[in-house]
Amino acid sequence: MGTIKSLNKWANRHTYLPIDLLRIALGAFLFYKGFQFMGNIEVLADLAKPFQSIAGNVVLLHYVAPAHFIGGLLIIFGLLTRWAVIAQLPILIGAVIINFGMEDNTTESLIALIVLVVSLFFLFYGSGKRSCDYYFKMQK
Repeated sequence: MGTIKSLNKWANRHTYLPIDLLRIALGAFLFYKGFQFMGNIEVLADLAKPFQSIAGNVVLLHYVAPAHFIGGLLIIFGLLTRWAVIAQLPILIGAVIINFGMEDNTTESLIALIVLVVSLFFLFYGSGKRSCDYYFKMQK
């Protein structure tokens, strides 16, 4: 718990508007991808084909879209940002593995890698000053 408090204090001292805009852009992108997967479940099923032998493939299909959708909203508002990013990490690691290992689409591979790196940044950085987390913390 002390580590998280020290990370929050550091992040609040080093908060800049471009970093908050990057957090909002990450959340908007994840929200868009969740909305896209909800509308085209066939695309998501095709992406999950390499994992067909794993038990719980249906759970995987029902986890990705809502996690992106809800996690994206939470990240946009800066509410429970670290928890939302933790929920995204298995999906993003899987996307990097699928795109680099099995697909031949370099654009998607690069996007998946960038989103993973930015998500890892916000896992350590937190939500910053311009967020609901900071607002609620200051209300105490």
